[in-house]
Amino acid sequence: MKYYISDLHLFHENAIAFDHRPFASLQEMHDMILKNWNDRVTNGDMVYILGDVSMRGKKEELIAFVAQLKGRKVLIKGNHDDVSDYRYQQLFHEICDYKEMHDTIGKEHYSLVLSHYPIFSWRNMGRGRILLYGHTHESEEDRFYQKCLSEMRANDCRHVYEAEELRAYNVGCMRDYMNYTPRTLEEILNSRRKV
Repeated sequence: MKYYISDLHLFHENAIAFDHRPFASLQEMHDMILKNWNDRVTNGDMVYILGDVSMRGKKEELIAFVAQLKGRKVLIKGNHDDVSDYRYQQLFHEICDYKEMHDTIGKEHYSLVLSHYPIFSWRNMGRGRILLYGHTHESEEDRFYQKCLSEMRANDCRHVYEAEELRAYNVGCMRDYMNYTPRTLEEILNSRRKV
């Protein structure tokens, strides 16, 4: 199974207030993330973390926490990710800045682009390739980005005029449809159709 999530912001107290996260403390947030993650992910699953696992620093605590998260973890680096510690690097199956890959739902195949940052133009965006991203949290910036994509399609911008829709999904853990839990592509697509 493949799962996706972004912007955990472990050990980042300001993230609770910034995102209006429903936690009284970092410990409460960490406990929920650990429980939600390990209740659904097995050690054979792949989990794609689209950046900002943590704020910089607190290496020992961070290493101990991430080591408890099940699954083979792939880190698409975000602006807050510091991977300079070799022990931390070893917790990930792969670390990269950007990734193109495929996933399936039933017999349907999907091409994906994984990036920490929302991007305005990605390969085959007008031919069904889906962008999964993070970084913008639940913000006016994210709403503006989604509005821009809609306007690109509506105005027949180059490379998107053939597209029925441009699909870019924010997989930040704080989003209602993510609920601090790694989600499958099917869950992400289904939950966003309801919005």
